Amino acid sequence: MYLIAGLGNPGTKYSGTRHNMGFDVVDLLIERHKIPQSGVKFNAMYGKGTINGHKVIVMKPLSYMNLSGGPIQQMAAFFKIDPASRLIVIHDDIDLDPGVLRIRKQGSAGGHNGMKDIIQKLGSEQFCRVRVGVGAKPKDWDLADYVLSRFTTSERTSVDEALEAAADAVEKIVAEGPDAAMNTFNKKRPVKES
Repeated sequence: MYLIAGLGNPGTKYSGTRHNMGFDVVDLLIERHKIPQSGVKFNAMYGKGTINGHKVIVMKPLSYMNLSGGPIQQMAAFFKIDPASRLIVIHDDIDLDPGVLRIRKQGSAGGHNGMKDIIQKLGSEQFCRVRVGVGAKPKDWDLADYVLSRFTTSERTSVDEALEAAADAVEKIVAEGPDAAMNTFNKKRPVKES
């Protein structure tokens, strides 16, 4: 069984912001695979279902981004999920252009506070993550203001495609493992319009 955690901030105020890419991908997976809502446990909305015949738990921590680690650690412990082999975390990444994905089996937080908290609570950097590009912060912007902003109209097409691709990547990880997903999705680059 896989635990699939999308990172974001709860509430309509944050819906559709750059920081909520993880929530958006989980919502797409729930819609695609008709995963029923199981309620709230460990301060996270969660549901149990299957993706292509494999049992999964999908979750969205309600603790706000910077405290994502507690709900994920508690959910993994309760359902006896080994984070190193069966946890997938989906999050936004300002180091990647909108529309670009990167899948990693381990690594540092890269300055992402939600990831810092997860690594600290799990006591390990060894878990799979799907990083969804949201673009670099403009020079004159505060980082918090930027990640809590919404995408421009010109970015939206790339972002919508990235959400679909990120959901595809999670499906491939569940079915074939992270290496297969990395081989497929880490090679793709967005097409630059001339």
